[in-house]
Formats: sequence, structure tokens, C-alpha cells
Amino acid sequence: MSETPRRYKIWFQGATDRVAHSAYISRLEPFMRRVVSPEFDFSFNTVTPPATTTHAITEFRMARAFIRNAVRAEHEGYDVVAITHFQDAGLAEAKSVVDIPVLGLGETTLMHACTLGRKLGLVTINPVFIPWHEDQVSRYGIASRVVGVRAVNAKISDFMDAFERADAYEALRAKFEHEVNILLDAGADVIVPSGGLPMLLFGGEFAAQVGGAPVLNGLAVIAKAAESAVKLKELTGIAVSRRSNYAKPPEKSLAEFLEQ
Repeated sequence: MSETPRRYKIWFQGATDRVAHSAYISRLEPFMRRVVSPEFDFSFNTVTPPATTTHAITEFRMARAFIRNAVRAEHEGYDVVAITHFQDAGLAEAKSVVDIPVLGLGETTLMHACTLGRKLGLVTINPVFIPWHEDQVSRYGIASRVVGVRAVNAKISDFMDAFERADAYEALRAKFEHEVNILLDAGADVIVPSGGLPMLLFGGEFAAQVGGAPVLNGLAVIAKAAESAVKLKELTGIAVSRRSNYAKPPEKSLAEFLEQ
């Protein structure tokens, strides 16, 4: 008698709220259902209040929520956590506190983008994030592969409107393509929308491109990378190195963090 194939669980973690960002989540979840393999179940988890402002203190608050939810995901039997917030807030700390793989949208997308072309260009949702993404590029050791980080001068609400109205989409698309063309002129041959919102909005269609350069949908990338991380851990027993940045904290330290 054959054994029932094991089912795996992915905990997708966003920085969004189901009410405030319903226009995005109502598109994201069906997209993920198409992308995720049949042997995997998933849940998309939110934060309330969500990331409604573009400031470092908000990223700090998101980091705390992501770390706590990584612990929760492991306790609830999930096999992997995939954080769908491009800034990767709290990613290193989340990796350090659990034994299941934890992936960040920024790191995962940028590493994959390097396999698709020689030079990358990033387009983020607001100029305030340019320094943050520049720091990510430096931290991940790919500065020589990135021609620049540009920004659409928009608010999160502009993206919500673009998911629901054609005129709002066209206006935002024109701003996005303006920034993309500057990066193409600088030598980019892969465009990375730096966030789940622009990824789904501008990279969601099949073979998305501008000027011949792929517009990478990192949401698909992180979904498949999460599946691979689970299978590779099952095969090799390795989720992450514990030698340096991802060393596990003392139990007392983690308990104090979770209790605060």
C-alpha cells in the first residue's frame, strides 16, 4: 500500500493589511494559487497596522512582526517562511530564530535576477526607498551588477488605485516606464520592480518586458524558491549557516524578545 504523499506548507508574510490593501491581496492570492505547486499549501499573512508610511521606523516595526511570525509559523508546522516585503526588514534575525528556511523577497529576487542578465536596474515605489535598496545591493555583494536604483514618485494608495482602475494603471505605468528607460540607457538588461506591488502590477503578465529587458516578477521567484528551499533542506538537512549572522540566539534572549 503506497504512502500518502506529504504536503508542505508555505507561510507567505506581507507588510500589508487585508482591508487597506484588499485590491492588491485580491490579486496576489489567486496569482500564488496558480504559481505554487499542488503538493504545497500556503497562507498569506498580513500585519495590522500595515506599512502605511515610507520611513525606516516603519521598517523596524515590520521587522519585529516578521521575526515573531517566523517563530509562529515554525510552531504551527509550516515548512518555510517567504517574506514578500522587498526591503527584507528583519530577514537576518528571522533566519536566526527558526530552523525552517526563511526567504526575503529582495534577496531572493536579486540573486535570481543575476542569473538572467549581466546588469540589473531597480525601480522602487517611492524615492525614500532608494537608499534602503542601495544598502541591500551593497549588503548582497552585487553592486557591480546594478546600474542604478530609480523610483516612481508614488504613494501606496496610487498602486491600490492602479489595481482597480485602468486610468490609474496607465498613469502609473507611464511613470514606471520612464524610470525603466533611464536604467536601460545606463546599460540594464534586467529590470527588478522593487516591491510586491510593482512586481504584480508591471511584471505579472507572461514574459513581461520593457525595451527588450525582462521585468522580473519576484513574487513568482520567491514562491518557487520557497518550494526549492523546503526540498533542499529535506535532501541535505541544511537550512542556513549558524556560524555568523544567523547564529541562533540564547533561549532567554528569544523569550525576552517574544514577551516584550
